[in-house]
Amino acid sequence: MTYYSPVNIVNNLRHDWSVEEVLALFSLPFIELIYQAQAIHRQHFNSNQVQASTLLSIKTGGCPEDCSYCPQSVRYSTSVNSEPLLPLTEVIAAAQKAKARGASRFCMGAAWRGLKDRDLEKIAEMISEVKALGLETCVTLGMLAPGQAIRLKAAGLDYYNHNLDTSPEFYSEIITTRTYQDRLDTLAQVREAGIHVCCGGIVGMGEDQLHRAGLLATLANLPSHPESVPINRLVKVEGTPLSQVPDLDPFEFVRTIACARIIMPRSFVRLSAGREAMSDELQALCFLAGANSIFYGDKLLTTSNPTIDRDQQLFARLGLDLLPVEDRIQNTMASVDDRHSISS
Repeated sequence: MTYYSPVNIVNNLRHDWSVEEVLALFSLPFIELIYQAQAIHRQHFNSNQVQASTLLSIKTGGCPEDCSYCPQSVRYSTSVNSEPLLPLTEVIAAAQKAKARGASRFCMGAAWRGLKDRDLEKIAEMISEVKALGLETCVTLGMLAPGQAIRLKAAGLDYYNHNLDTSPEFYSEIITTRTYQDRLDTLAQVREAGIHVCCGGIVGMGEDQLHRAGLLATLANLPSHPESVPINRLVKVEGTPLSQVPDLDPFEFVRTIACARIIMPRSFVRLSAGREAMSDELQALCFLAGANSIFYGDKLLTTSNPTIDRDQQLFARLGLDLLPVEDRIQNTMASVDDRHSISS
């Protein structure tokens, strides 16, 4: 069995991971895998700090796409109704509340196939106003048309979220209304505009370990590693095609976190959807495996999330602190400087 040296992996930031190499990491004894991930994590991050983002649905429901996991699709009968774009005042009030509770980044999500030019200026204004509060800004708006990323950057956008969801090989089992290349093209536009990338996927959708390894390899082999890598654990919603899939083994979820940490050592790895159903012990294992970011707040778009009180109690028990926004920005800039030095 292959054992990788944490030091060798860290000192050689790679973009040529084979799926077989990632599978070899998945196959390590659990304790060895966690050790390697924690060793790498400590070389780049304070192991007792966690970055917190708050996510707000600014336009809910009515999406024309057929993502099998999503209750916002018009194709499925769920409890989610279509709602218009939120007014600016509500968005700013939510951002102020998030900052007061310790979030360093405010993320705004719209259930669109893609951003339309008619909505671009409204979104740009939201970004500018949130940025003025001293928060990092992030949006997830679907596919982008040429030039839109540049306008979002000019408004003050720090991050654009656009997940790959799963491996290229399993993708057609989950989505048919948008291609994998569509997603990669949007990510390329985001990078060209100088916006940081938030990109990850969902596990527990009926894929196997080979597909999980394929997702992580694809993320690590992007021209630059995503600055944020959200790892979502499927939230099964009644009425969606994936509502009855078997639960993913908890240790397999932790393995996914650890492998992400090892092959993308400088990225923030985020525990995203599915945390409400996780025990405190499972979350602690994920932090030990290299997760150092969470979504913070009682709701993620349309699904539930742990309450802030519960998170604060867990952090107190584990001795974890929220990363201040000032430190978060400094870490991001250092990450960018590292990439420039590597490329030069």
